[in-house]
Amino acid sequence: MKSISIRGALACLSLSMLLSSLGTSIANVGLPTLAAAFSASFQQVQWVVLAYLLAITALIVSVGRLGDIIGRRRLLLIGMGVFIVASVLCAVSSDLGWLIAARALQGIGAAIMMALTMALVSGAVPKAKLGSAMGLLGTMSAIGTSLGPTLGGFLIAHSGWQAIFLLNVPLGVLAMGLAQRFLPKDRPEKSADQAGFDVLGTLVLVLTLLAYALAMTLGRGSFAPLNLALLLVAVVGAGVFVFVERTAESPLVRPAMFRNWQLSAGFAMSLLVTTVVMATLVVGPFYLTGALALNAASVGLVMSTGPLVAALVGVPAGRWVDRLGAHRSGTLGLLAMLTGACLLPAVPTGFGALGYIVPLAVMTAGYALFQAANNTAVLADITPQERGVVSGLLGLSRNLGLITGAGVMGAVFAFGTASHDVLQAPPEAIAQGMRLTFAVAAGLICIALAIGAVSKILSRRLIVSC
Repeated sequence: MKSISIRGALACLSLSMLLSSLGTSIANVGLPTLAAAFSASFQQVQWVVLAYLLAITALIVSVGRLGDIIGRRRLLLIGMGVFIVASVLCAVSSDLGWLIAARALQGIGAAIMMALTMALVSGAVPKAKLGSAMGLLGTMSAIGTSLGPTLGGFLIAHSGWQAIFLLNVPLGVLAMGLAQRFLPKDRPEKSADQAGFDVLGTLVLVLTLLAYALAMTLGRGSFAPLNLALLLVAVVGAGVFVFVERTAESPLVRPAMFRNWQLSAGFAMSLLVTTVVMATLVVGPFYLTGALALNAASVGLVMSTGPLVAALVGVPAGRWVDRLGAHRSGTLGLLAMLTGACLLPAVPTGFGALGYIVPLAVMTAGYALFQAANNTAVLADITPQERGVVSGLLGLSRNLGLITGAGVMGAVFAFGTASHDVLQAPPEAIAQGMRLTFAVAAGLICIALAIGAVSKILSRRLIVSC
C-alpha cells in the first residue's frame, strides 16, 4: 500500500511539473497566430510569454516559503486551482490585455506548482531513491518543453489557439485529484521563525526580480538606457533585500542558510549551467538557419534533439545519482557539458546538422545528469521546515539562468557576429558568433566545476572540524 501511495504521489507531482513546463513552450508556437487574431505586433504578443515567465521568476521563492508556513499540500492544491482557472480565462479572452493578465495569473499558479513539487517529492520518497525521483521530474520538465511546440502547432491547426490553454483544464483536474488522493495531509511544523510571513522582504524580492528579469528581456539582448536603469534597480534591490532579511523577525530567506556551502554552491552552479543551456536555444536557430542553411522544418527537428535527449536520459541519470552519489554524478554531468560546449564551435560547418546534433546531445545528457545530482544534493539534508523555500530558490536559480542566458548570451552572439542585423549576417559571421558564444559557455561551465570542487573541500573540512 505504501508503494502505491508513493507512485501516486510521484504521478501527481510529475504531472504538476509537466503542466508548468508545458505552459511556457506551448505558448511560444502560438505567437504568430495570436498576433493575427488580436491585430497586434510581435513586441505586443511576446508579453503572452513574458508575463508567465516574469510571474514565475518573481514569486517562486515567496510561494515556496508560504508553503512551509501554511502547508505545502494545501498550497499546491490552491496553485493547481489557480492554474486551471487562469487557463480558462486565457481561452475566453477577447482582448490581448486580458490574455496577458490571465497568463500572469497562470504564471502564479505555475510558480506554486514548480516551487512545491520538488519540496513535496523530497518528503515523499526515501532518501536513497531521491535521485531517481529528481531524474523523473527532470524528464517530465523536458517532455513538457519538447512536446509544447509540436502539440501546440497541432492544436492551433485543428482547434484554434484557445485549445492550447484549454488542454490544461482536464490535465489540471487530474493532477488535483491525484493530489487529494495520494499526497499526505500537511502536518504543522513547529519552528520559531515561522511566526509570520515576511511581507516586506517578499515585496522587495518581487520588485528586485521583476527589475532584473525586465532588464534581461526587454530589447531582446540590446542593452538600452532603460535596461541599464532596471539592472541598477535590481542591484540596489538585492542590497536592500539582504538588509531587510537580516533585521526581519521571520525572514523570507534566512541569511544563515547561505553559510551552508553545499546550498550556496548548488544555487550558483544551477544559475551558470542553465545560462549555458539557454544559449543553445537562443543561438541554435540562427546558426542552423544562417550558417547551415536549413529550412524551418529541419531547424525544428534539430532543435528537438536537446529536449528529447533530456527526456530519455532523465530517469537513468537519477538512478546514477543514487548509485554514484550526488557530487560525483554532478561532476560527470558538468564534464559532459564542457565536452559538448567545446565540440560545438570546433566542428566545421561542413559536417552539417550532424556536427550540431552530436555535441548538443552530449551537452544535454550532461545537463540532465547534473540537474538530477544538484537537486538531490541541495534537498537531501534540508529540514522539513525549509523544503519549500529551498525548492523555490532552486527554481529561481534555474529561471534566472534562463533569463540571463537569453539576454547576455544573445548579446555575446550578436557581438561575435560583428553585424548590426544578425538576420542579414553572412554564414561565416554567424559561425564566428557561435564560436564566441560557446567559448563563453565553456568558461561558465569551468567556473561551475570550480565552485563544485571548492564546496566539496569546504564541506569536508566542516565535517572534520565538527
